[in-house]
Amino acid sequence: MAAGTGTGLQHPAAQTAQLKARIRVSADWFFWIAALSIINSVIMQVGGGLRFIVGLGITSVVDEIIAKQPSNIHAAGWVVNIVIAGVFVLFGKFGREGKKPAFIIGMVLYAADGLLMAMAQVWLGVAFHAYALFRIYQGLAAVNALESVQQSMATPNYRV
Repeated sequence: MAAGTGTGLQHPAAQTAQLKARIRVSADWFFWIAALSIINSVIMQVGGGLRFIVGLGITSVVDEIIAKQPSNIHAAGWVVNIVIAGVFVLFGKFGREGKKPAFIIGMVLYAADGLLMAMAQVWLGVAFHAYALFRIYQGLAAVNALESVQQSMATPNYRV
């Protein structure tokens, strides 16, 4: 059993249900990141000053670039932001299915985005990125624990 999973000595079916719930909650962070990034872009487009710190720094960079361009370039910026957000939606979708690569690649990209925020000295955004990465990592740990539970259920207990 993986350390820190909080499953203790429960029945395997209860462990499985608990771990699947933890995986889903962690994968949902990717959906929130994508949605709030698009909302940030909409707010930027209409001239608002409010921004969500959980959103992506890279979409903010795209927003800043297109804000300084002629209006016919704005559609291209929207396409870029929607593709970026779409990738995070896919991480959420595949993460919910317990796919490790979705968690790993998503975490690496979100960590890189956090570095972008650090370079821009948006420290509250960096702190929130770190928290979100921790919550997403809990999903990856739950995937590992679920695999362990499933293997133990598949292995017959031989007694001599």
